[in-house]
Amino acid sequence: MNEVAADIKLSCRHVWKVYAADASPYFKGEVDSADATELSTRMRADGAIPAAVDVSFDVQVGEIFVIMGLSGSGKSTVVRCLSRLVEPTHGEILLNGEDLLKKSDKELIDIRRHDMGMVFQNFGLMPHLSVFDNIAFPLSLQGVPMAEQVEKVRRVIDLVGLEGRETSYPRQLSGGQQQRVGIARSLAVEPELWFLDEPFSALDPLIRRQMQDEFLRIQRTLQKSIVFITHDFLEALKIADRMMIMRDGMVVQVGTPAELIVNPADDYVAEFTEDVPLVRVLKATDVLDPEQSPTSTMPERDSACCVEELLPLLSRHKQGIVATQDGVPIGVVTATSVITALAHEDHGHGEDAAAVEEVLN
Repeated sequence: MNEVAADIKLSCRHVWKVYAADASPYFKGEVDSADATELSTRMRADGAIPAAVDVSFDVQVGEIFVIMGLSGSGKSTVVRCLSRLVEPTHGEILLNGEDLLKKSDKELIDIRRHDMGMVFQNFGLMPHLSVFDNIAFPLSLQGVPMAEQVEKVRRVIDLVGLEGRETSYPRQLSGGQQQRVGIARSLAVEPELWFLDEPFSALDPLIRRQMQDEFLRIQRTLQKSIVFITHDFLEALKIADRMMIMRDGMVVQVGTPAELIVNPADDYVAEFTEDVPLVRVLKATDVLDPEQSPTSTMPERDSACCVEELLPLLSRHKQGIVATQDGVPIGVVTATSVITALAHEDHGHGEDAAAVEEVLN
């Protein structure tokens, strides 16, 4: 077993996917990450297509890890490499410390059936099967006894809010309902790791927001380790614990949404984030007032609350809001500390500080 920290569920190490008649000559001997750009340029000159270039990242236990990039950036290729739906050309993919690239076909099928859940943009429902049977299908492939199938299917139907639609067929469902069936089907096998590739992009904006909320509700209940692909930064901002931006098959930057917005690695990342208001990104922990101490008259909010959620409360409680972590006070957020933080961090995101000052005053 490879050495991986206990809190790491999935580790992607120096993964390449190269489409070429024979890519093996590029990987004879040691491949230095410092030369990845030069090597990928040489591949293109030779007529090869490096779809994933020296990709490395970790997904922590219970984390939502979002991969973003423009069309053709390599994000979907990477998630398919993680499950070996696409075979990586080079590198390691470690699930619980074990390299998936060394697994036999039989072992890999077993891992996909029991340890991985997958949801894609096209829902992939079988039109001749009812909602119940669509969800039960992967359980039947596992050979799960019928009584246990019924119990598990009923549980996930309740979880995704499809009660009463068990006997319906896909053609009788709305797009949002079909997506819920796809989510329920992937959850029925109780996977440790969940891959979602732009699962909501085919939905209209209202249904999409509802599905995002539903997804977050499910995650609060189940605490899965999730790799989520999107091209929508506002969607990523809403759901991501951490995110990775890709371009031309390469990793440009990895960090929390706040880190990417406040300190973009380059202009490419900055373009993704330039229209995002900082009040949606900064958390209570980012805007604590070092000169204020908690008092019993101040309202309390969790330290993970974003500034946008705190503004209405701050307008009514000028003395401040106590930020807590696991119920323990860690500091106070004040109108002054919010405005100071926004003014300090404002990197081309508009008149955030001035707008907030107007709201609070």
